[in-house]
Amino acid sequence: MIKLVGIIGTNNQNSTNRKLLEYIQTQFFYKVDVELIEIKDVPLIGTIKGDEIPEIVMNISNKIEKSDGVIIATPEYDHSPTASLLNLLSWLSYKIHPLYKKPVMIVGASYGALGSSRAQYMLRQILKSPELEANVLSSEYLLPYSKKAFDDMGDLRGRDKIREMENIFDEFLAFVDFVNKSNAENLINIHDFDNFKWDSIKEEE
Repeated sequence: MIKLVGIIGTNNQNSTNRKLLEYIQTQFFYKVDVELIEIKDVPLIGTIKGDEIPEIVMNISNKIEKSDGVIIATPEYDHSPTASLLNLLSWLSYKIHPLYKKPVMIVGASYGALGSSRAQYMLRQILKSPELEANVLSSEYLLPYSKKAFDDMGDLRGRDKIREMENIFDEFLAFVDFVNKSNAENLINIHDFDNFKWDSIKEEE
């Protein structure tokens, strides 16, 4: 079975981004195994004496390396991801590079109308930086008005958003397979993935 990790990009225990990842974890359990990763205990980079990587960071790094792909759920504060998520990415670009060429999907939820779109844009640029250089799926999943987006069971409301999630998740699974096979064969440059489209895979089959 495909193994994914989902990074909860916030310390907020009641975040709708946490709910979104939990929904993905339960909704697609028959397709993938999704392990959720907490970042609330990751120490602030620059506050640790010496050059050692903290154990919690190494544990997260190892889980990412062993996974087939990564899903990052980001809220938006002041047009950007949370400080805690940016801090984790700083650690993951320091000596260790578990996201290098790793397939990544970005999702996000917000109470407002834009569904964390600006934070997702910034996060996408960061993940493509030389010290991270992840393979980021071009499609995005934006969940606006997220405070009312889930029912009491934690399921998404609204057929359109459910269908959109199903479609992008299937696209991501195809992307994961495509990227990992290409990485193994070392045939395609990382920048060739920028314009990946699921339709191109279906046409070749």
